[in-house]
Amino acid sequence: MTSAEKAIEARRFVVRGRVQGVGFRWFVEREAHILGIVGWVRNNGDGSVEVLAHGARDQLSGLRSRLREGPRAARVDAVEEFEARPVAGINSFRIEGAW
Repeated sequence: MTSAEKAIEARRFVVRGRVQGVGFRWFVEREAHILGIVGWVRNNGDGSVEVLAHGARDQLSGLRSRLREGPRAARVDAVEEFEARPVAGINSFRIEGAW
């Protein structure tokens, strides 16, 4: 792998649909751990779920695919993706409370 492929990037995802009350945050946490991604996931007041993820490009691509599927009880209507600035001090993936 070249250093460019290993470069850590940050992305923010906003997932819309039936994504609250269906185990979506726990699903994202598990998938992030499997992929080796650090960051957080939280519910938003508008019914969406927001994810901040730090990882290599291929890791983030894998997470994006999993977000589009979601857990069985969810219905994902849209996944919006935004570039983000890496946040210093994040070294694990966690579920944050609703905002």
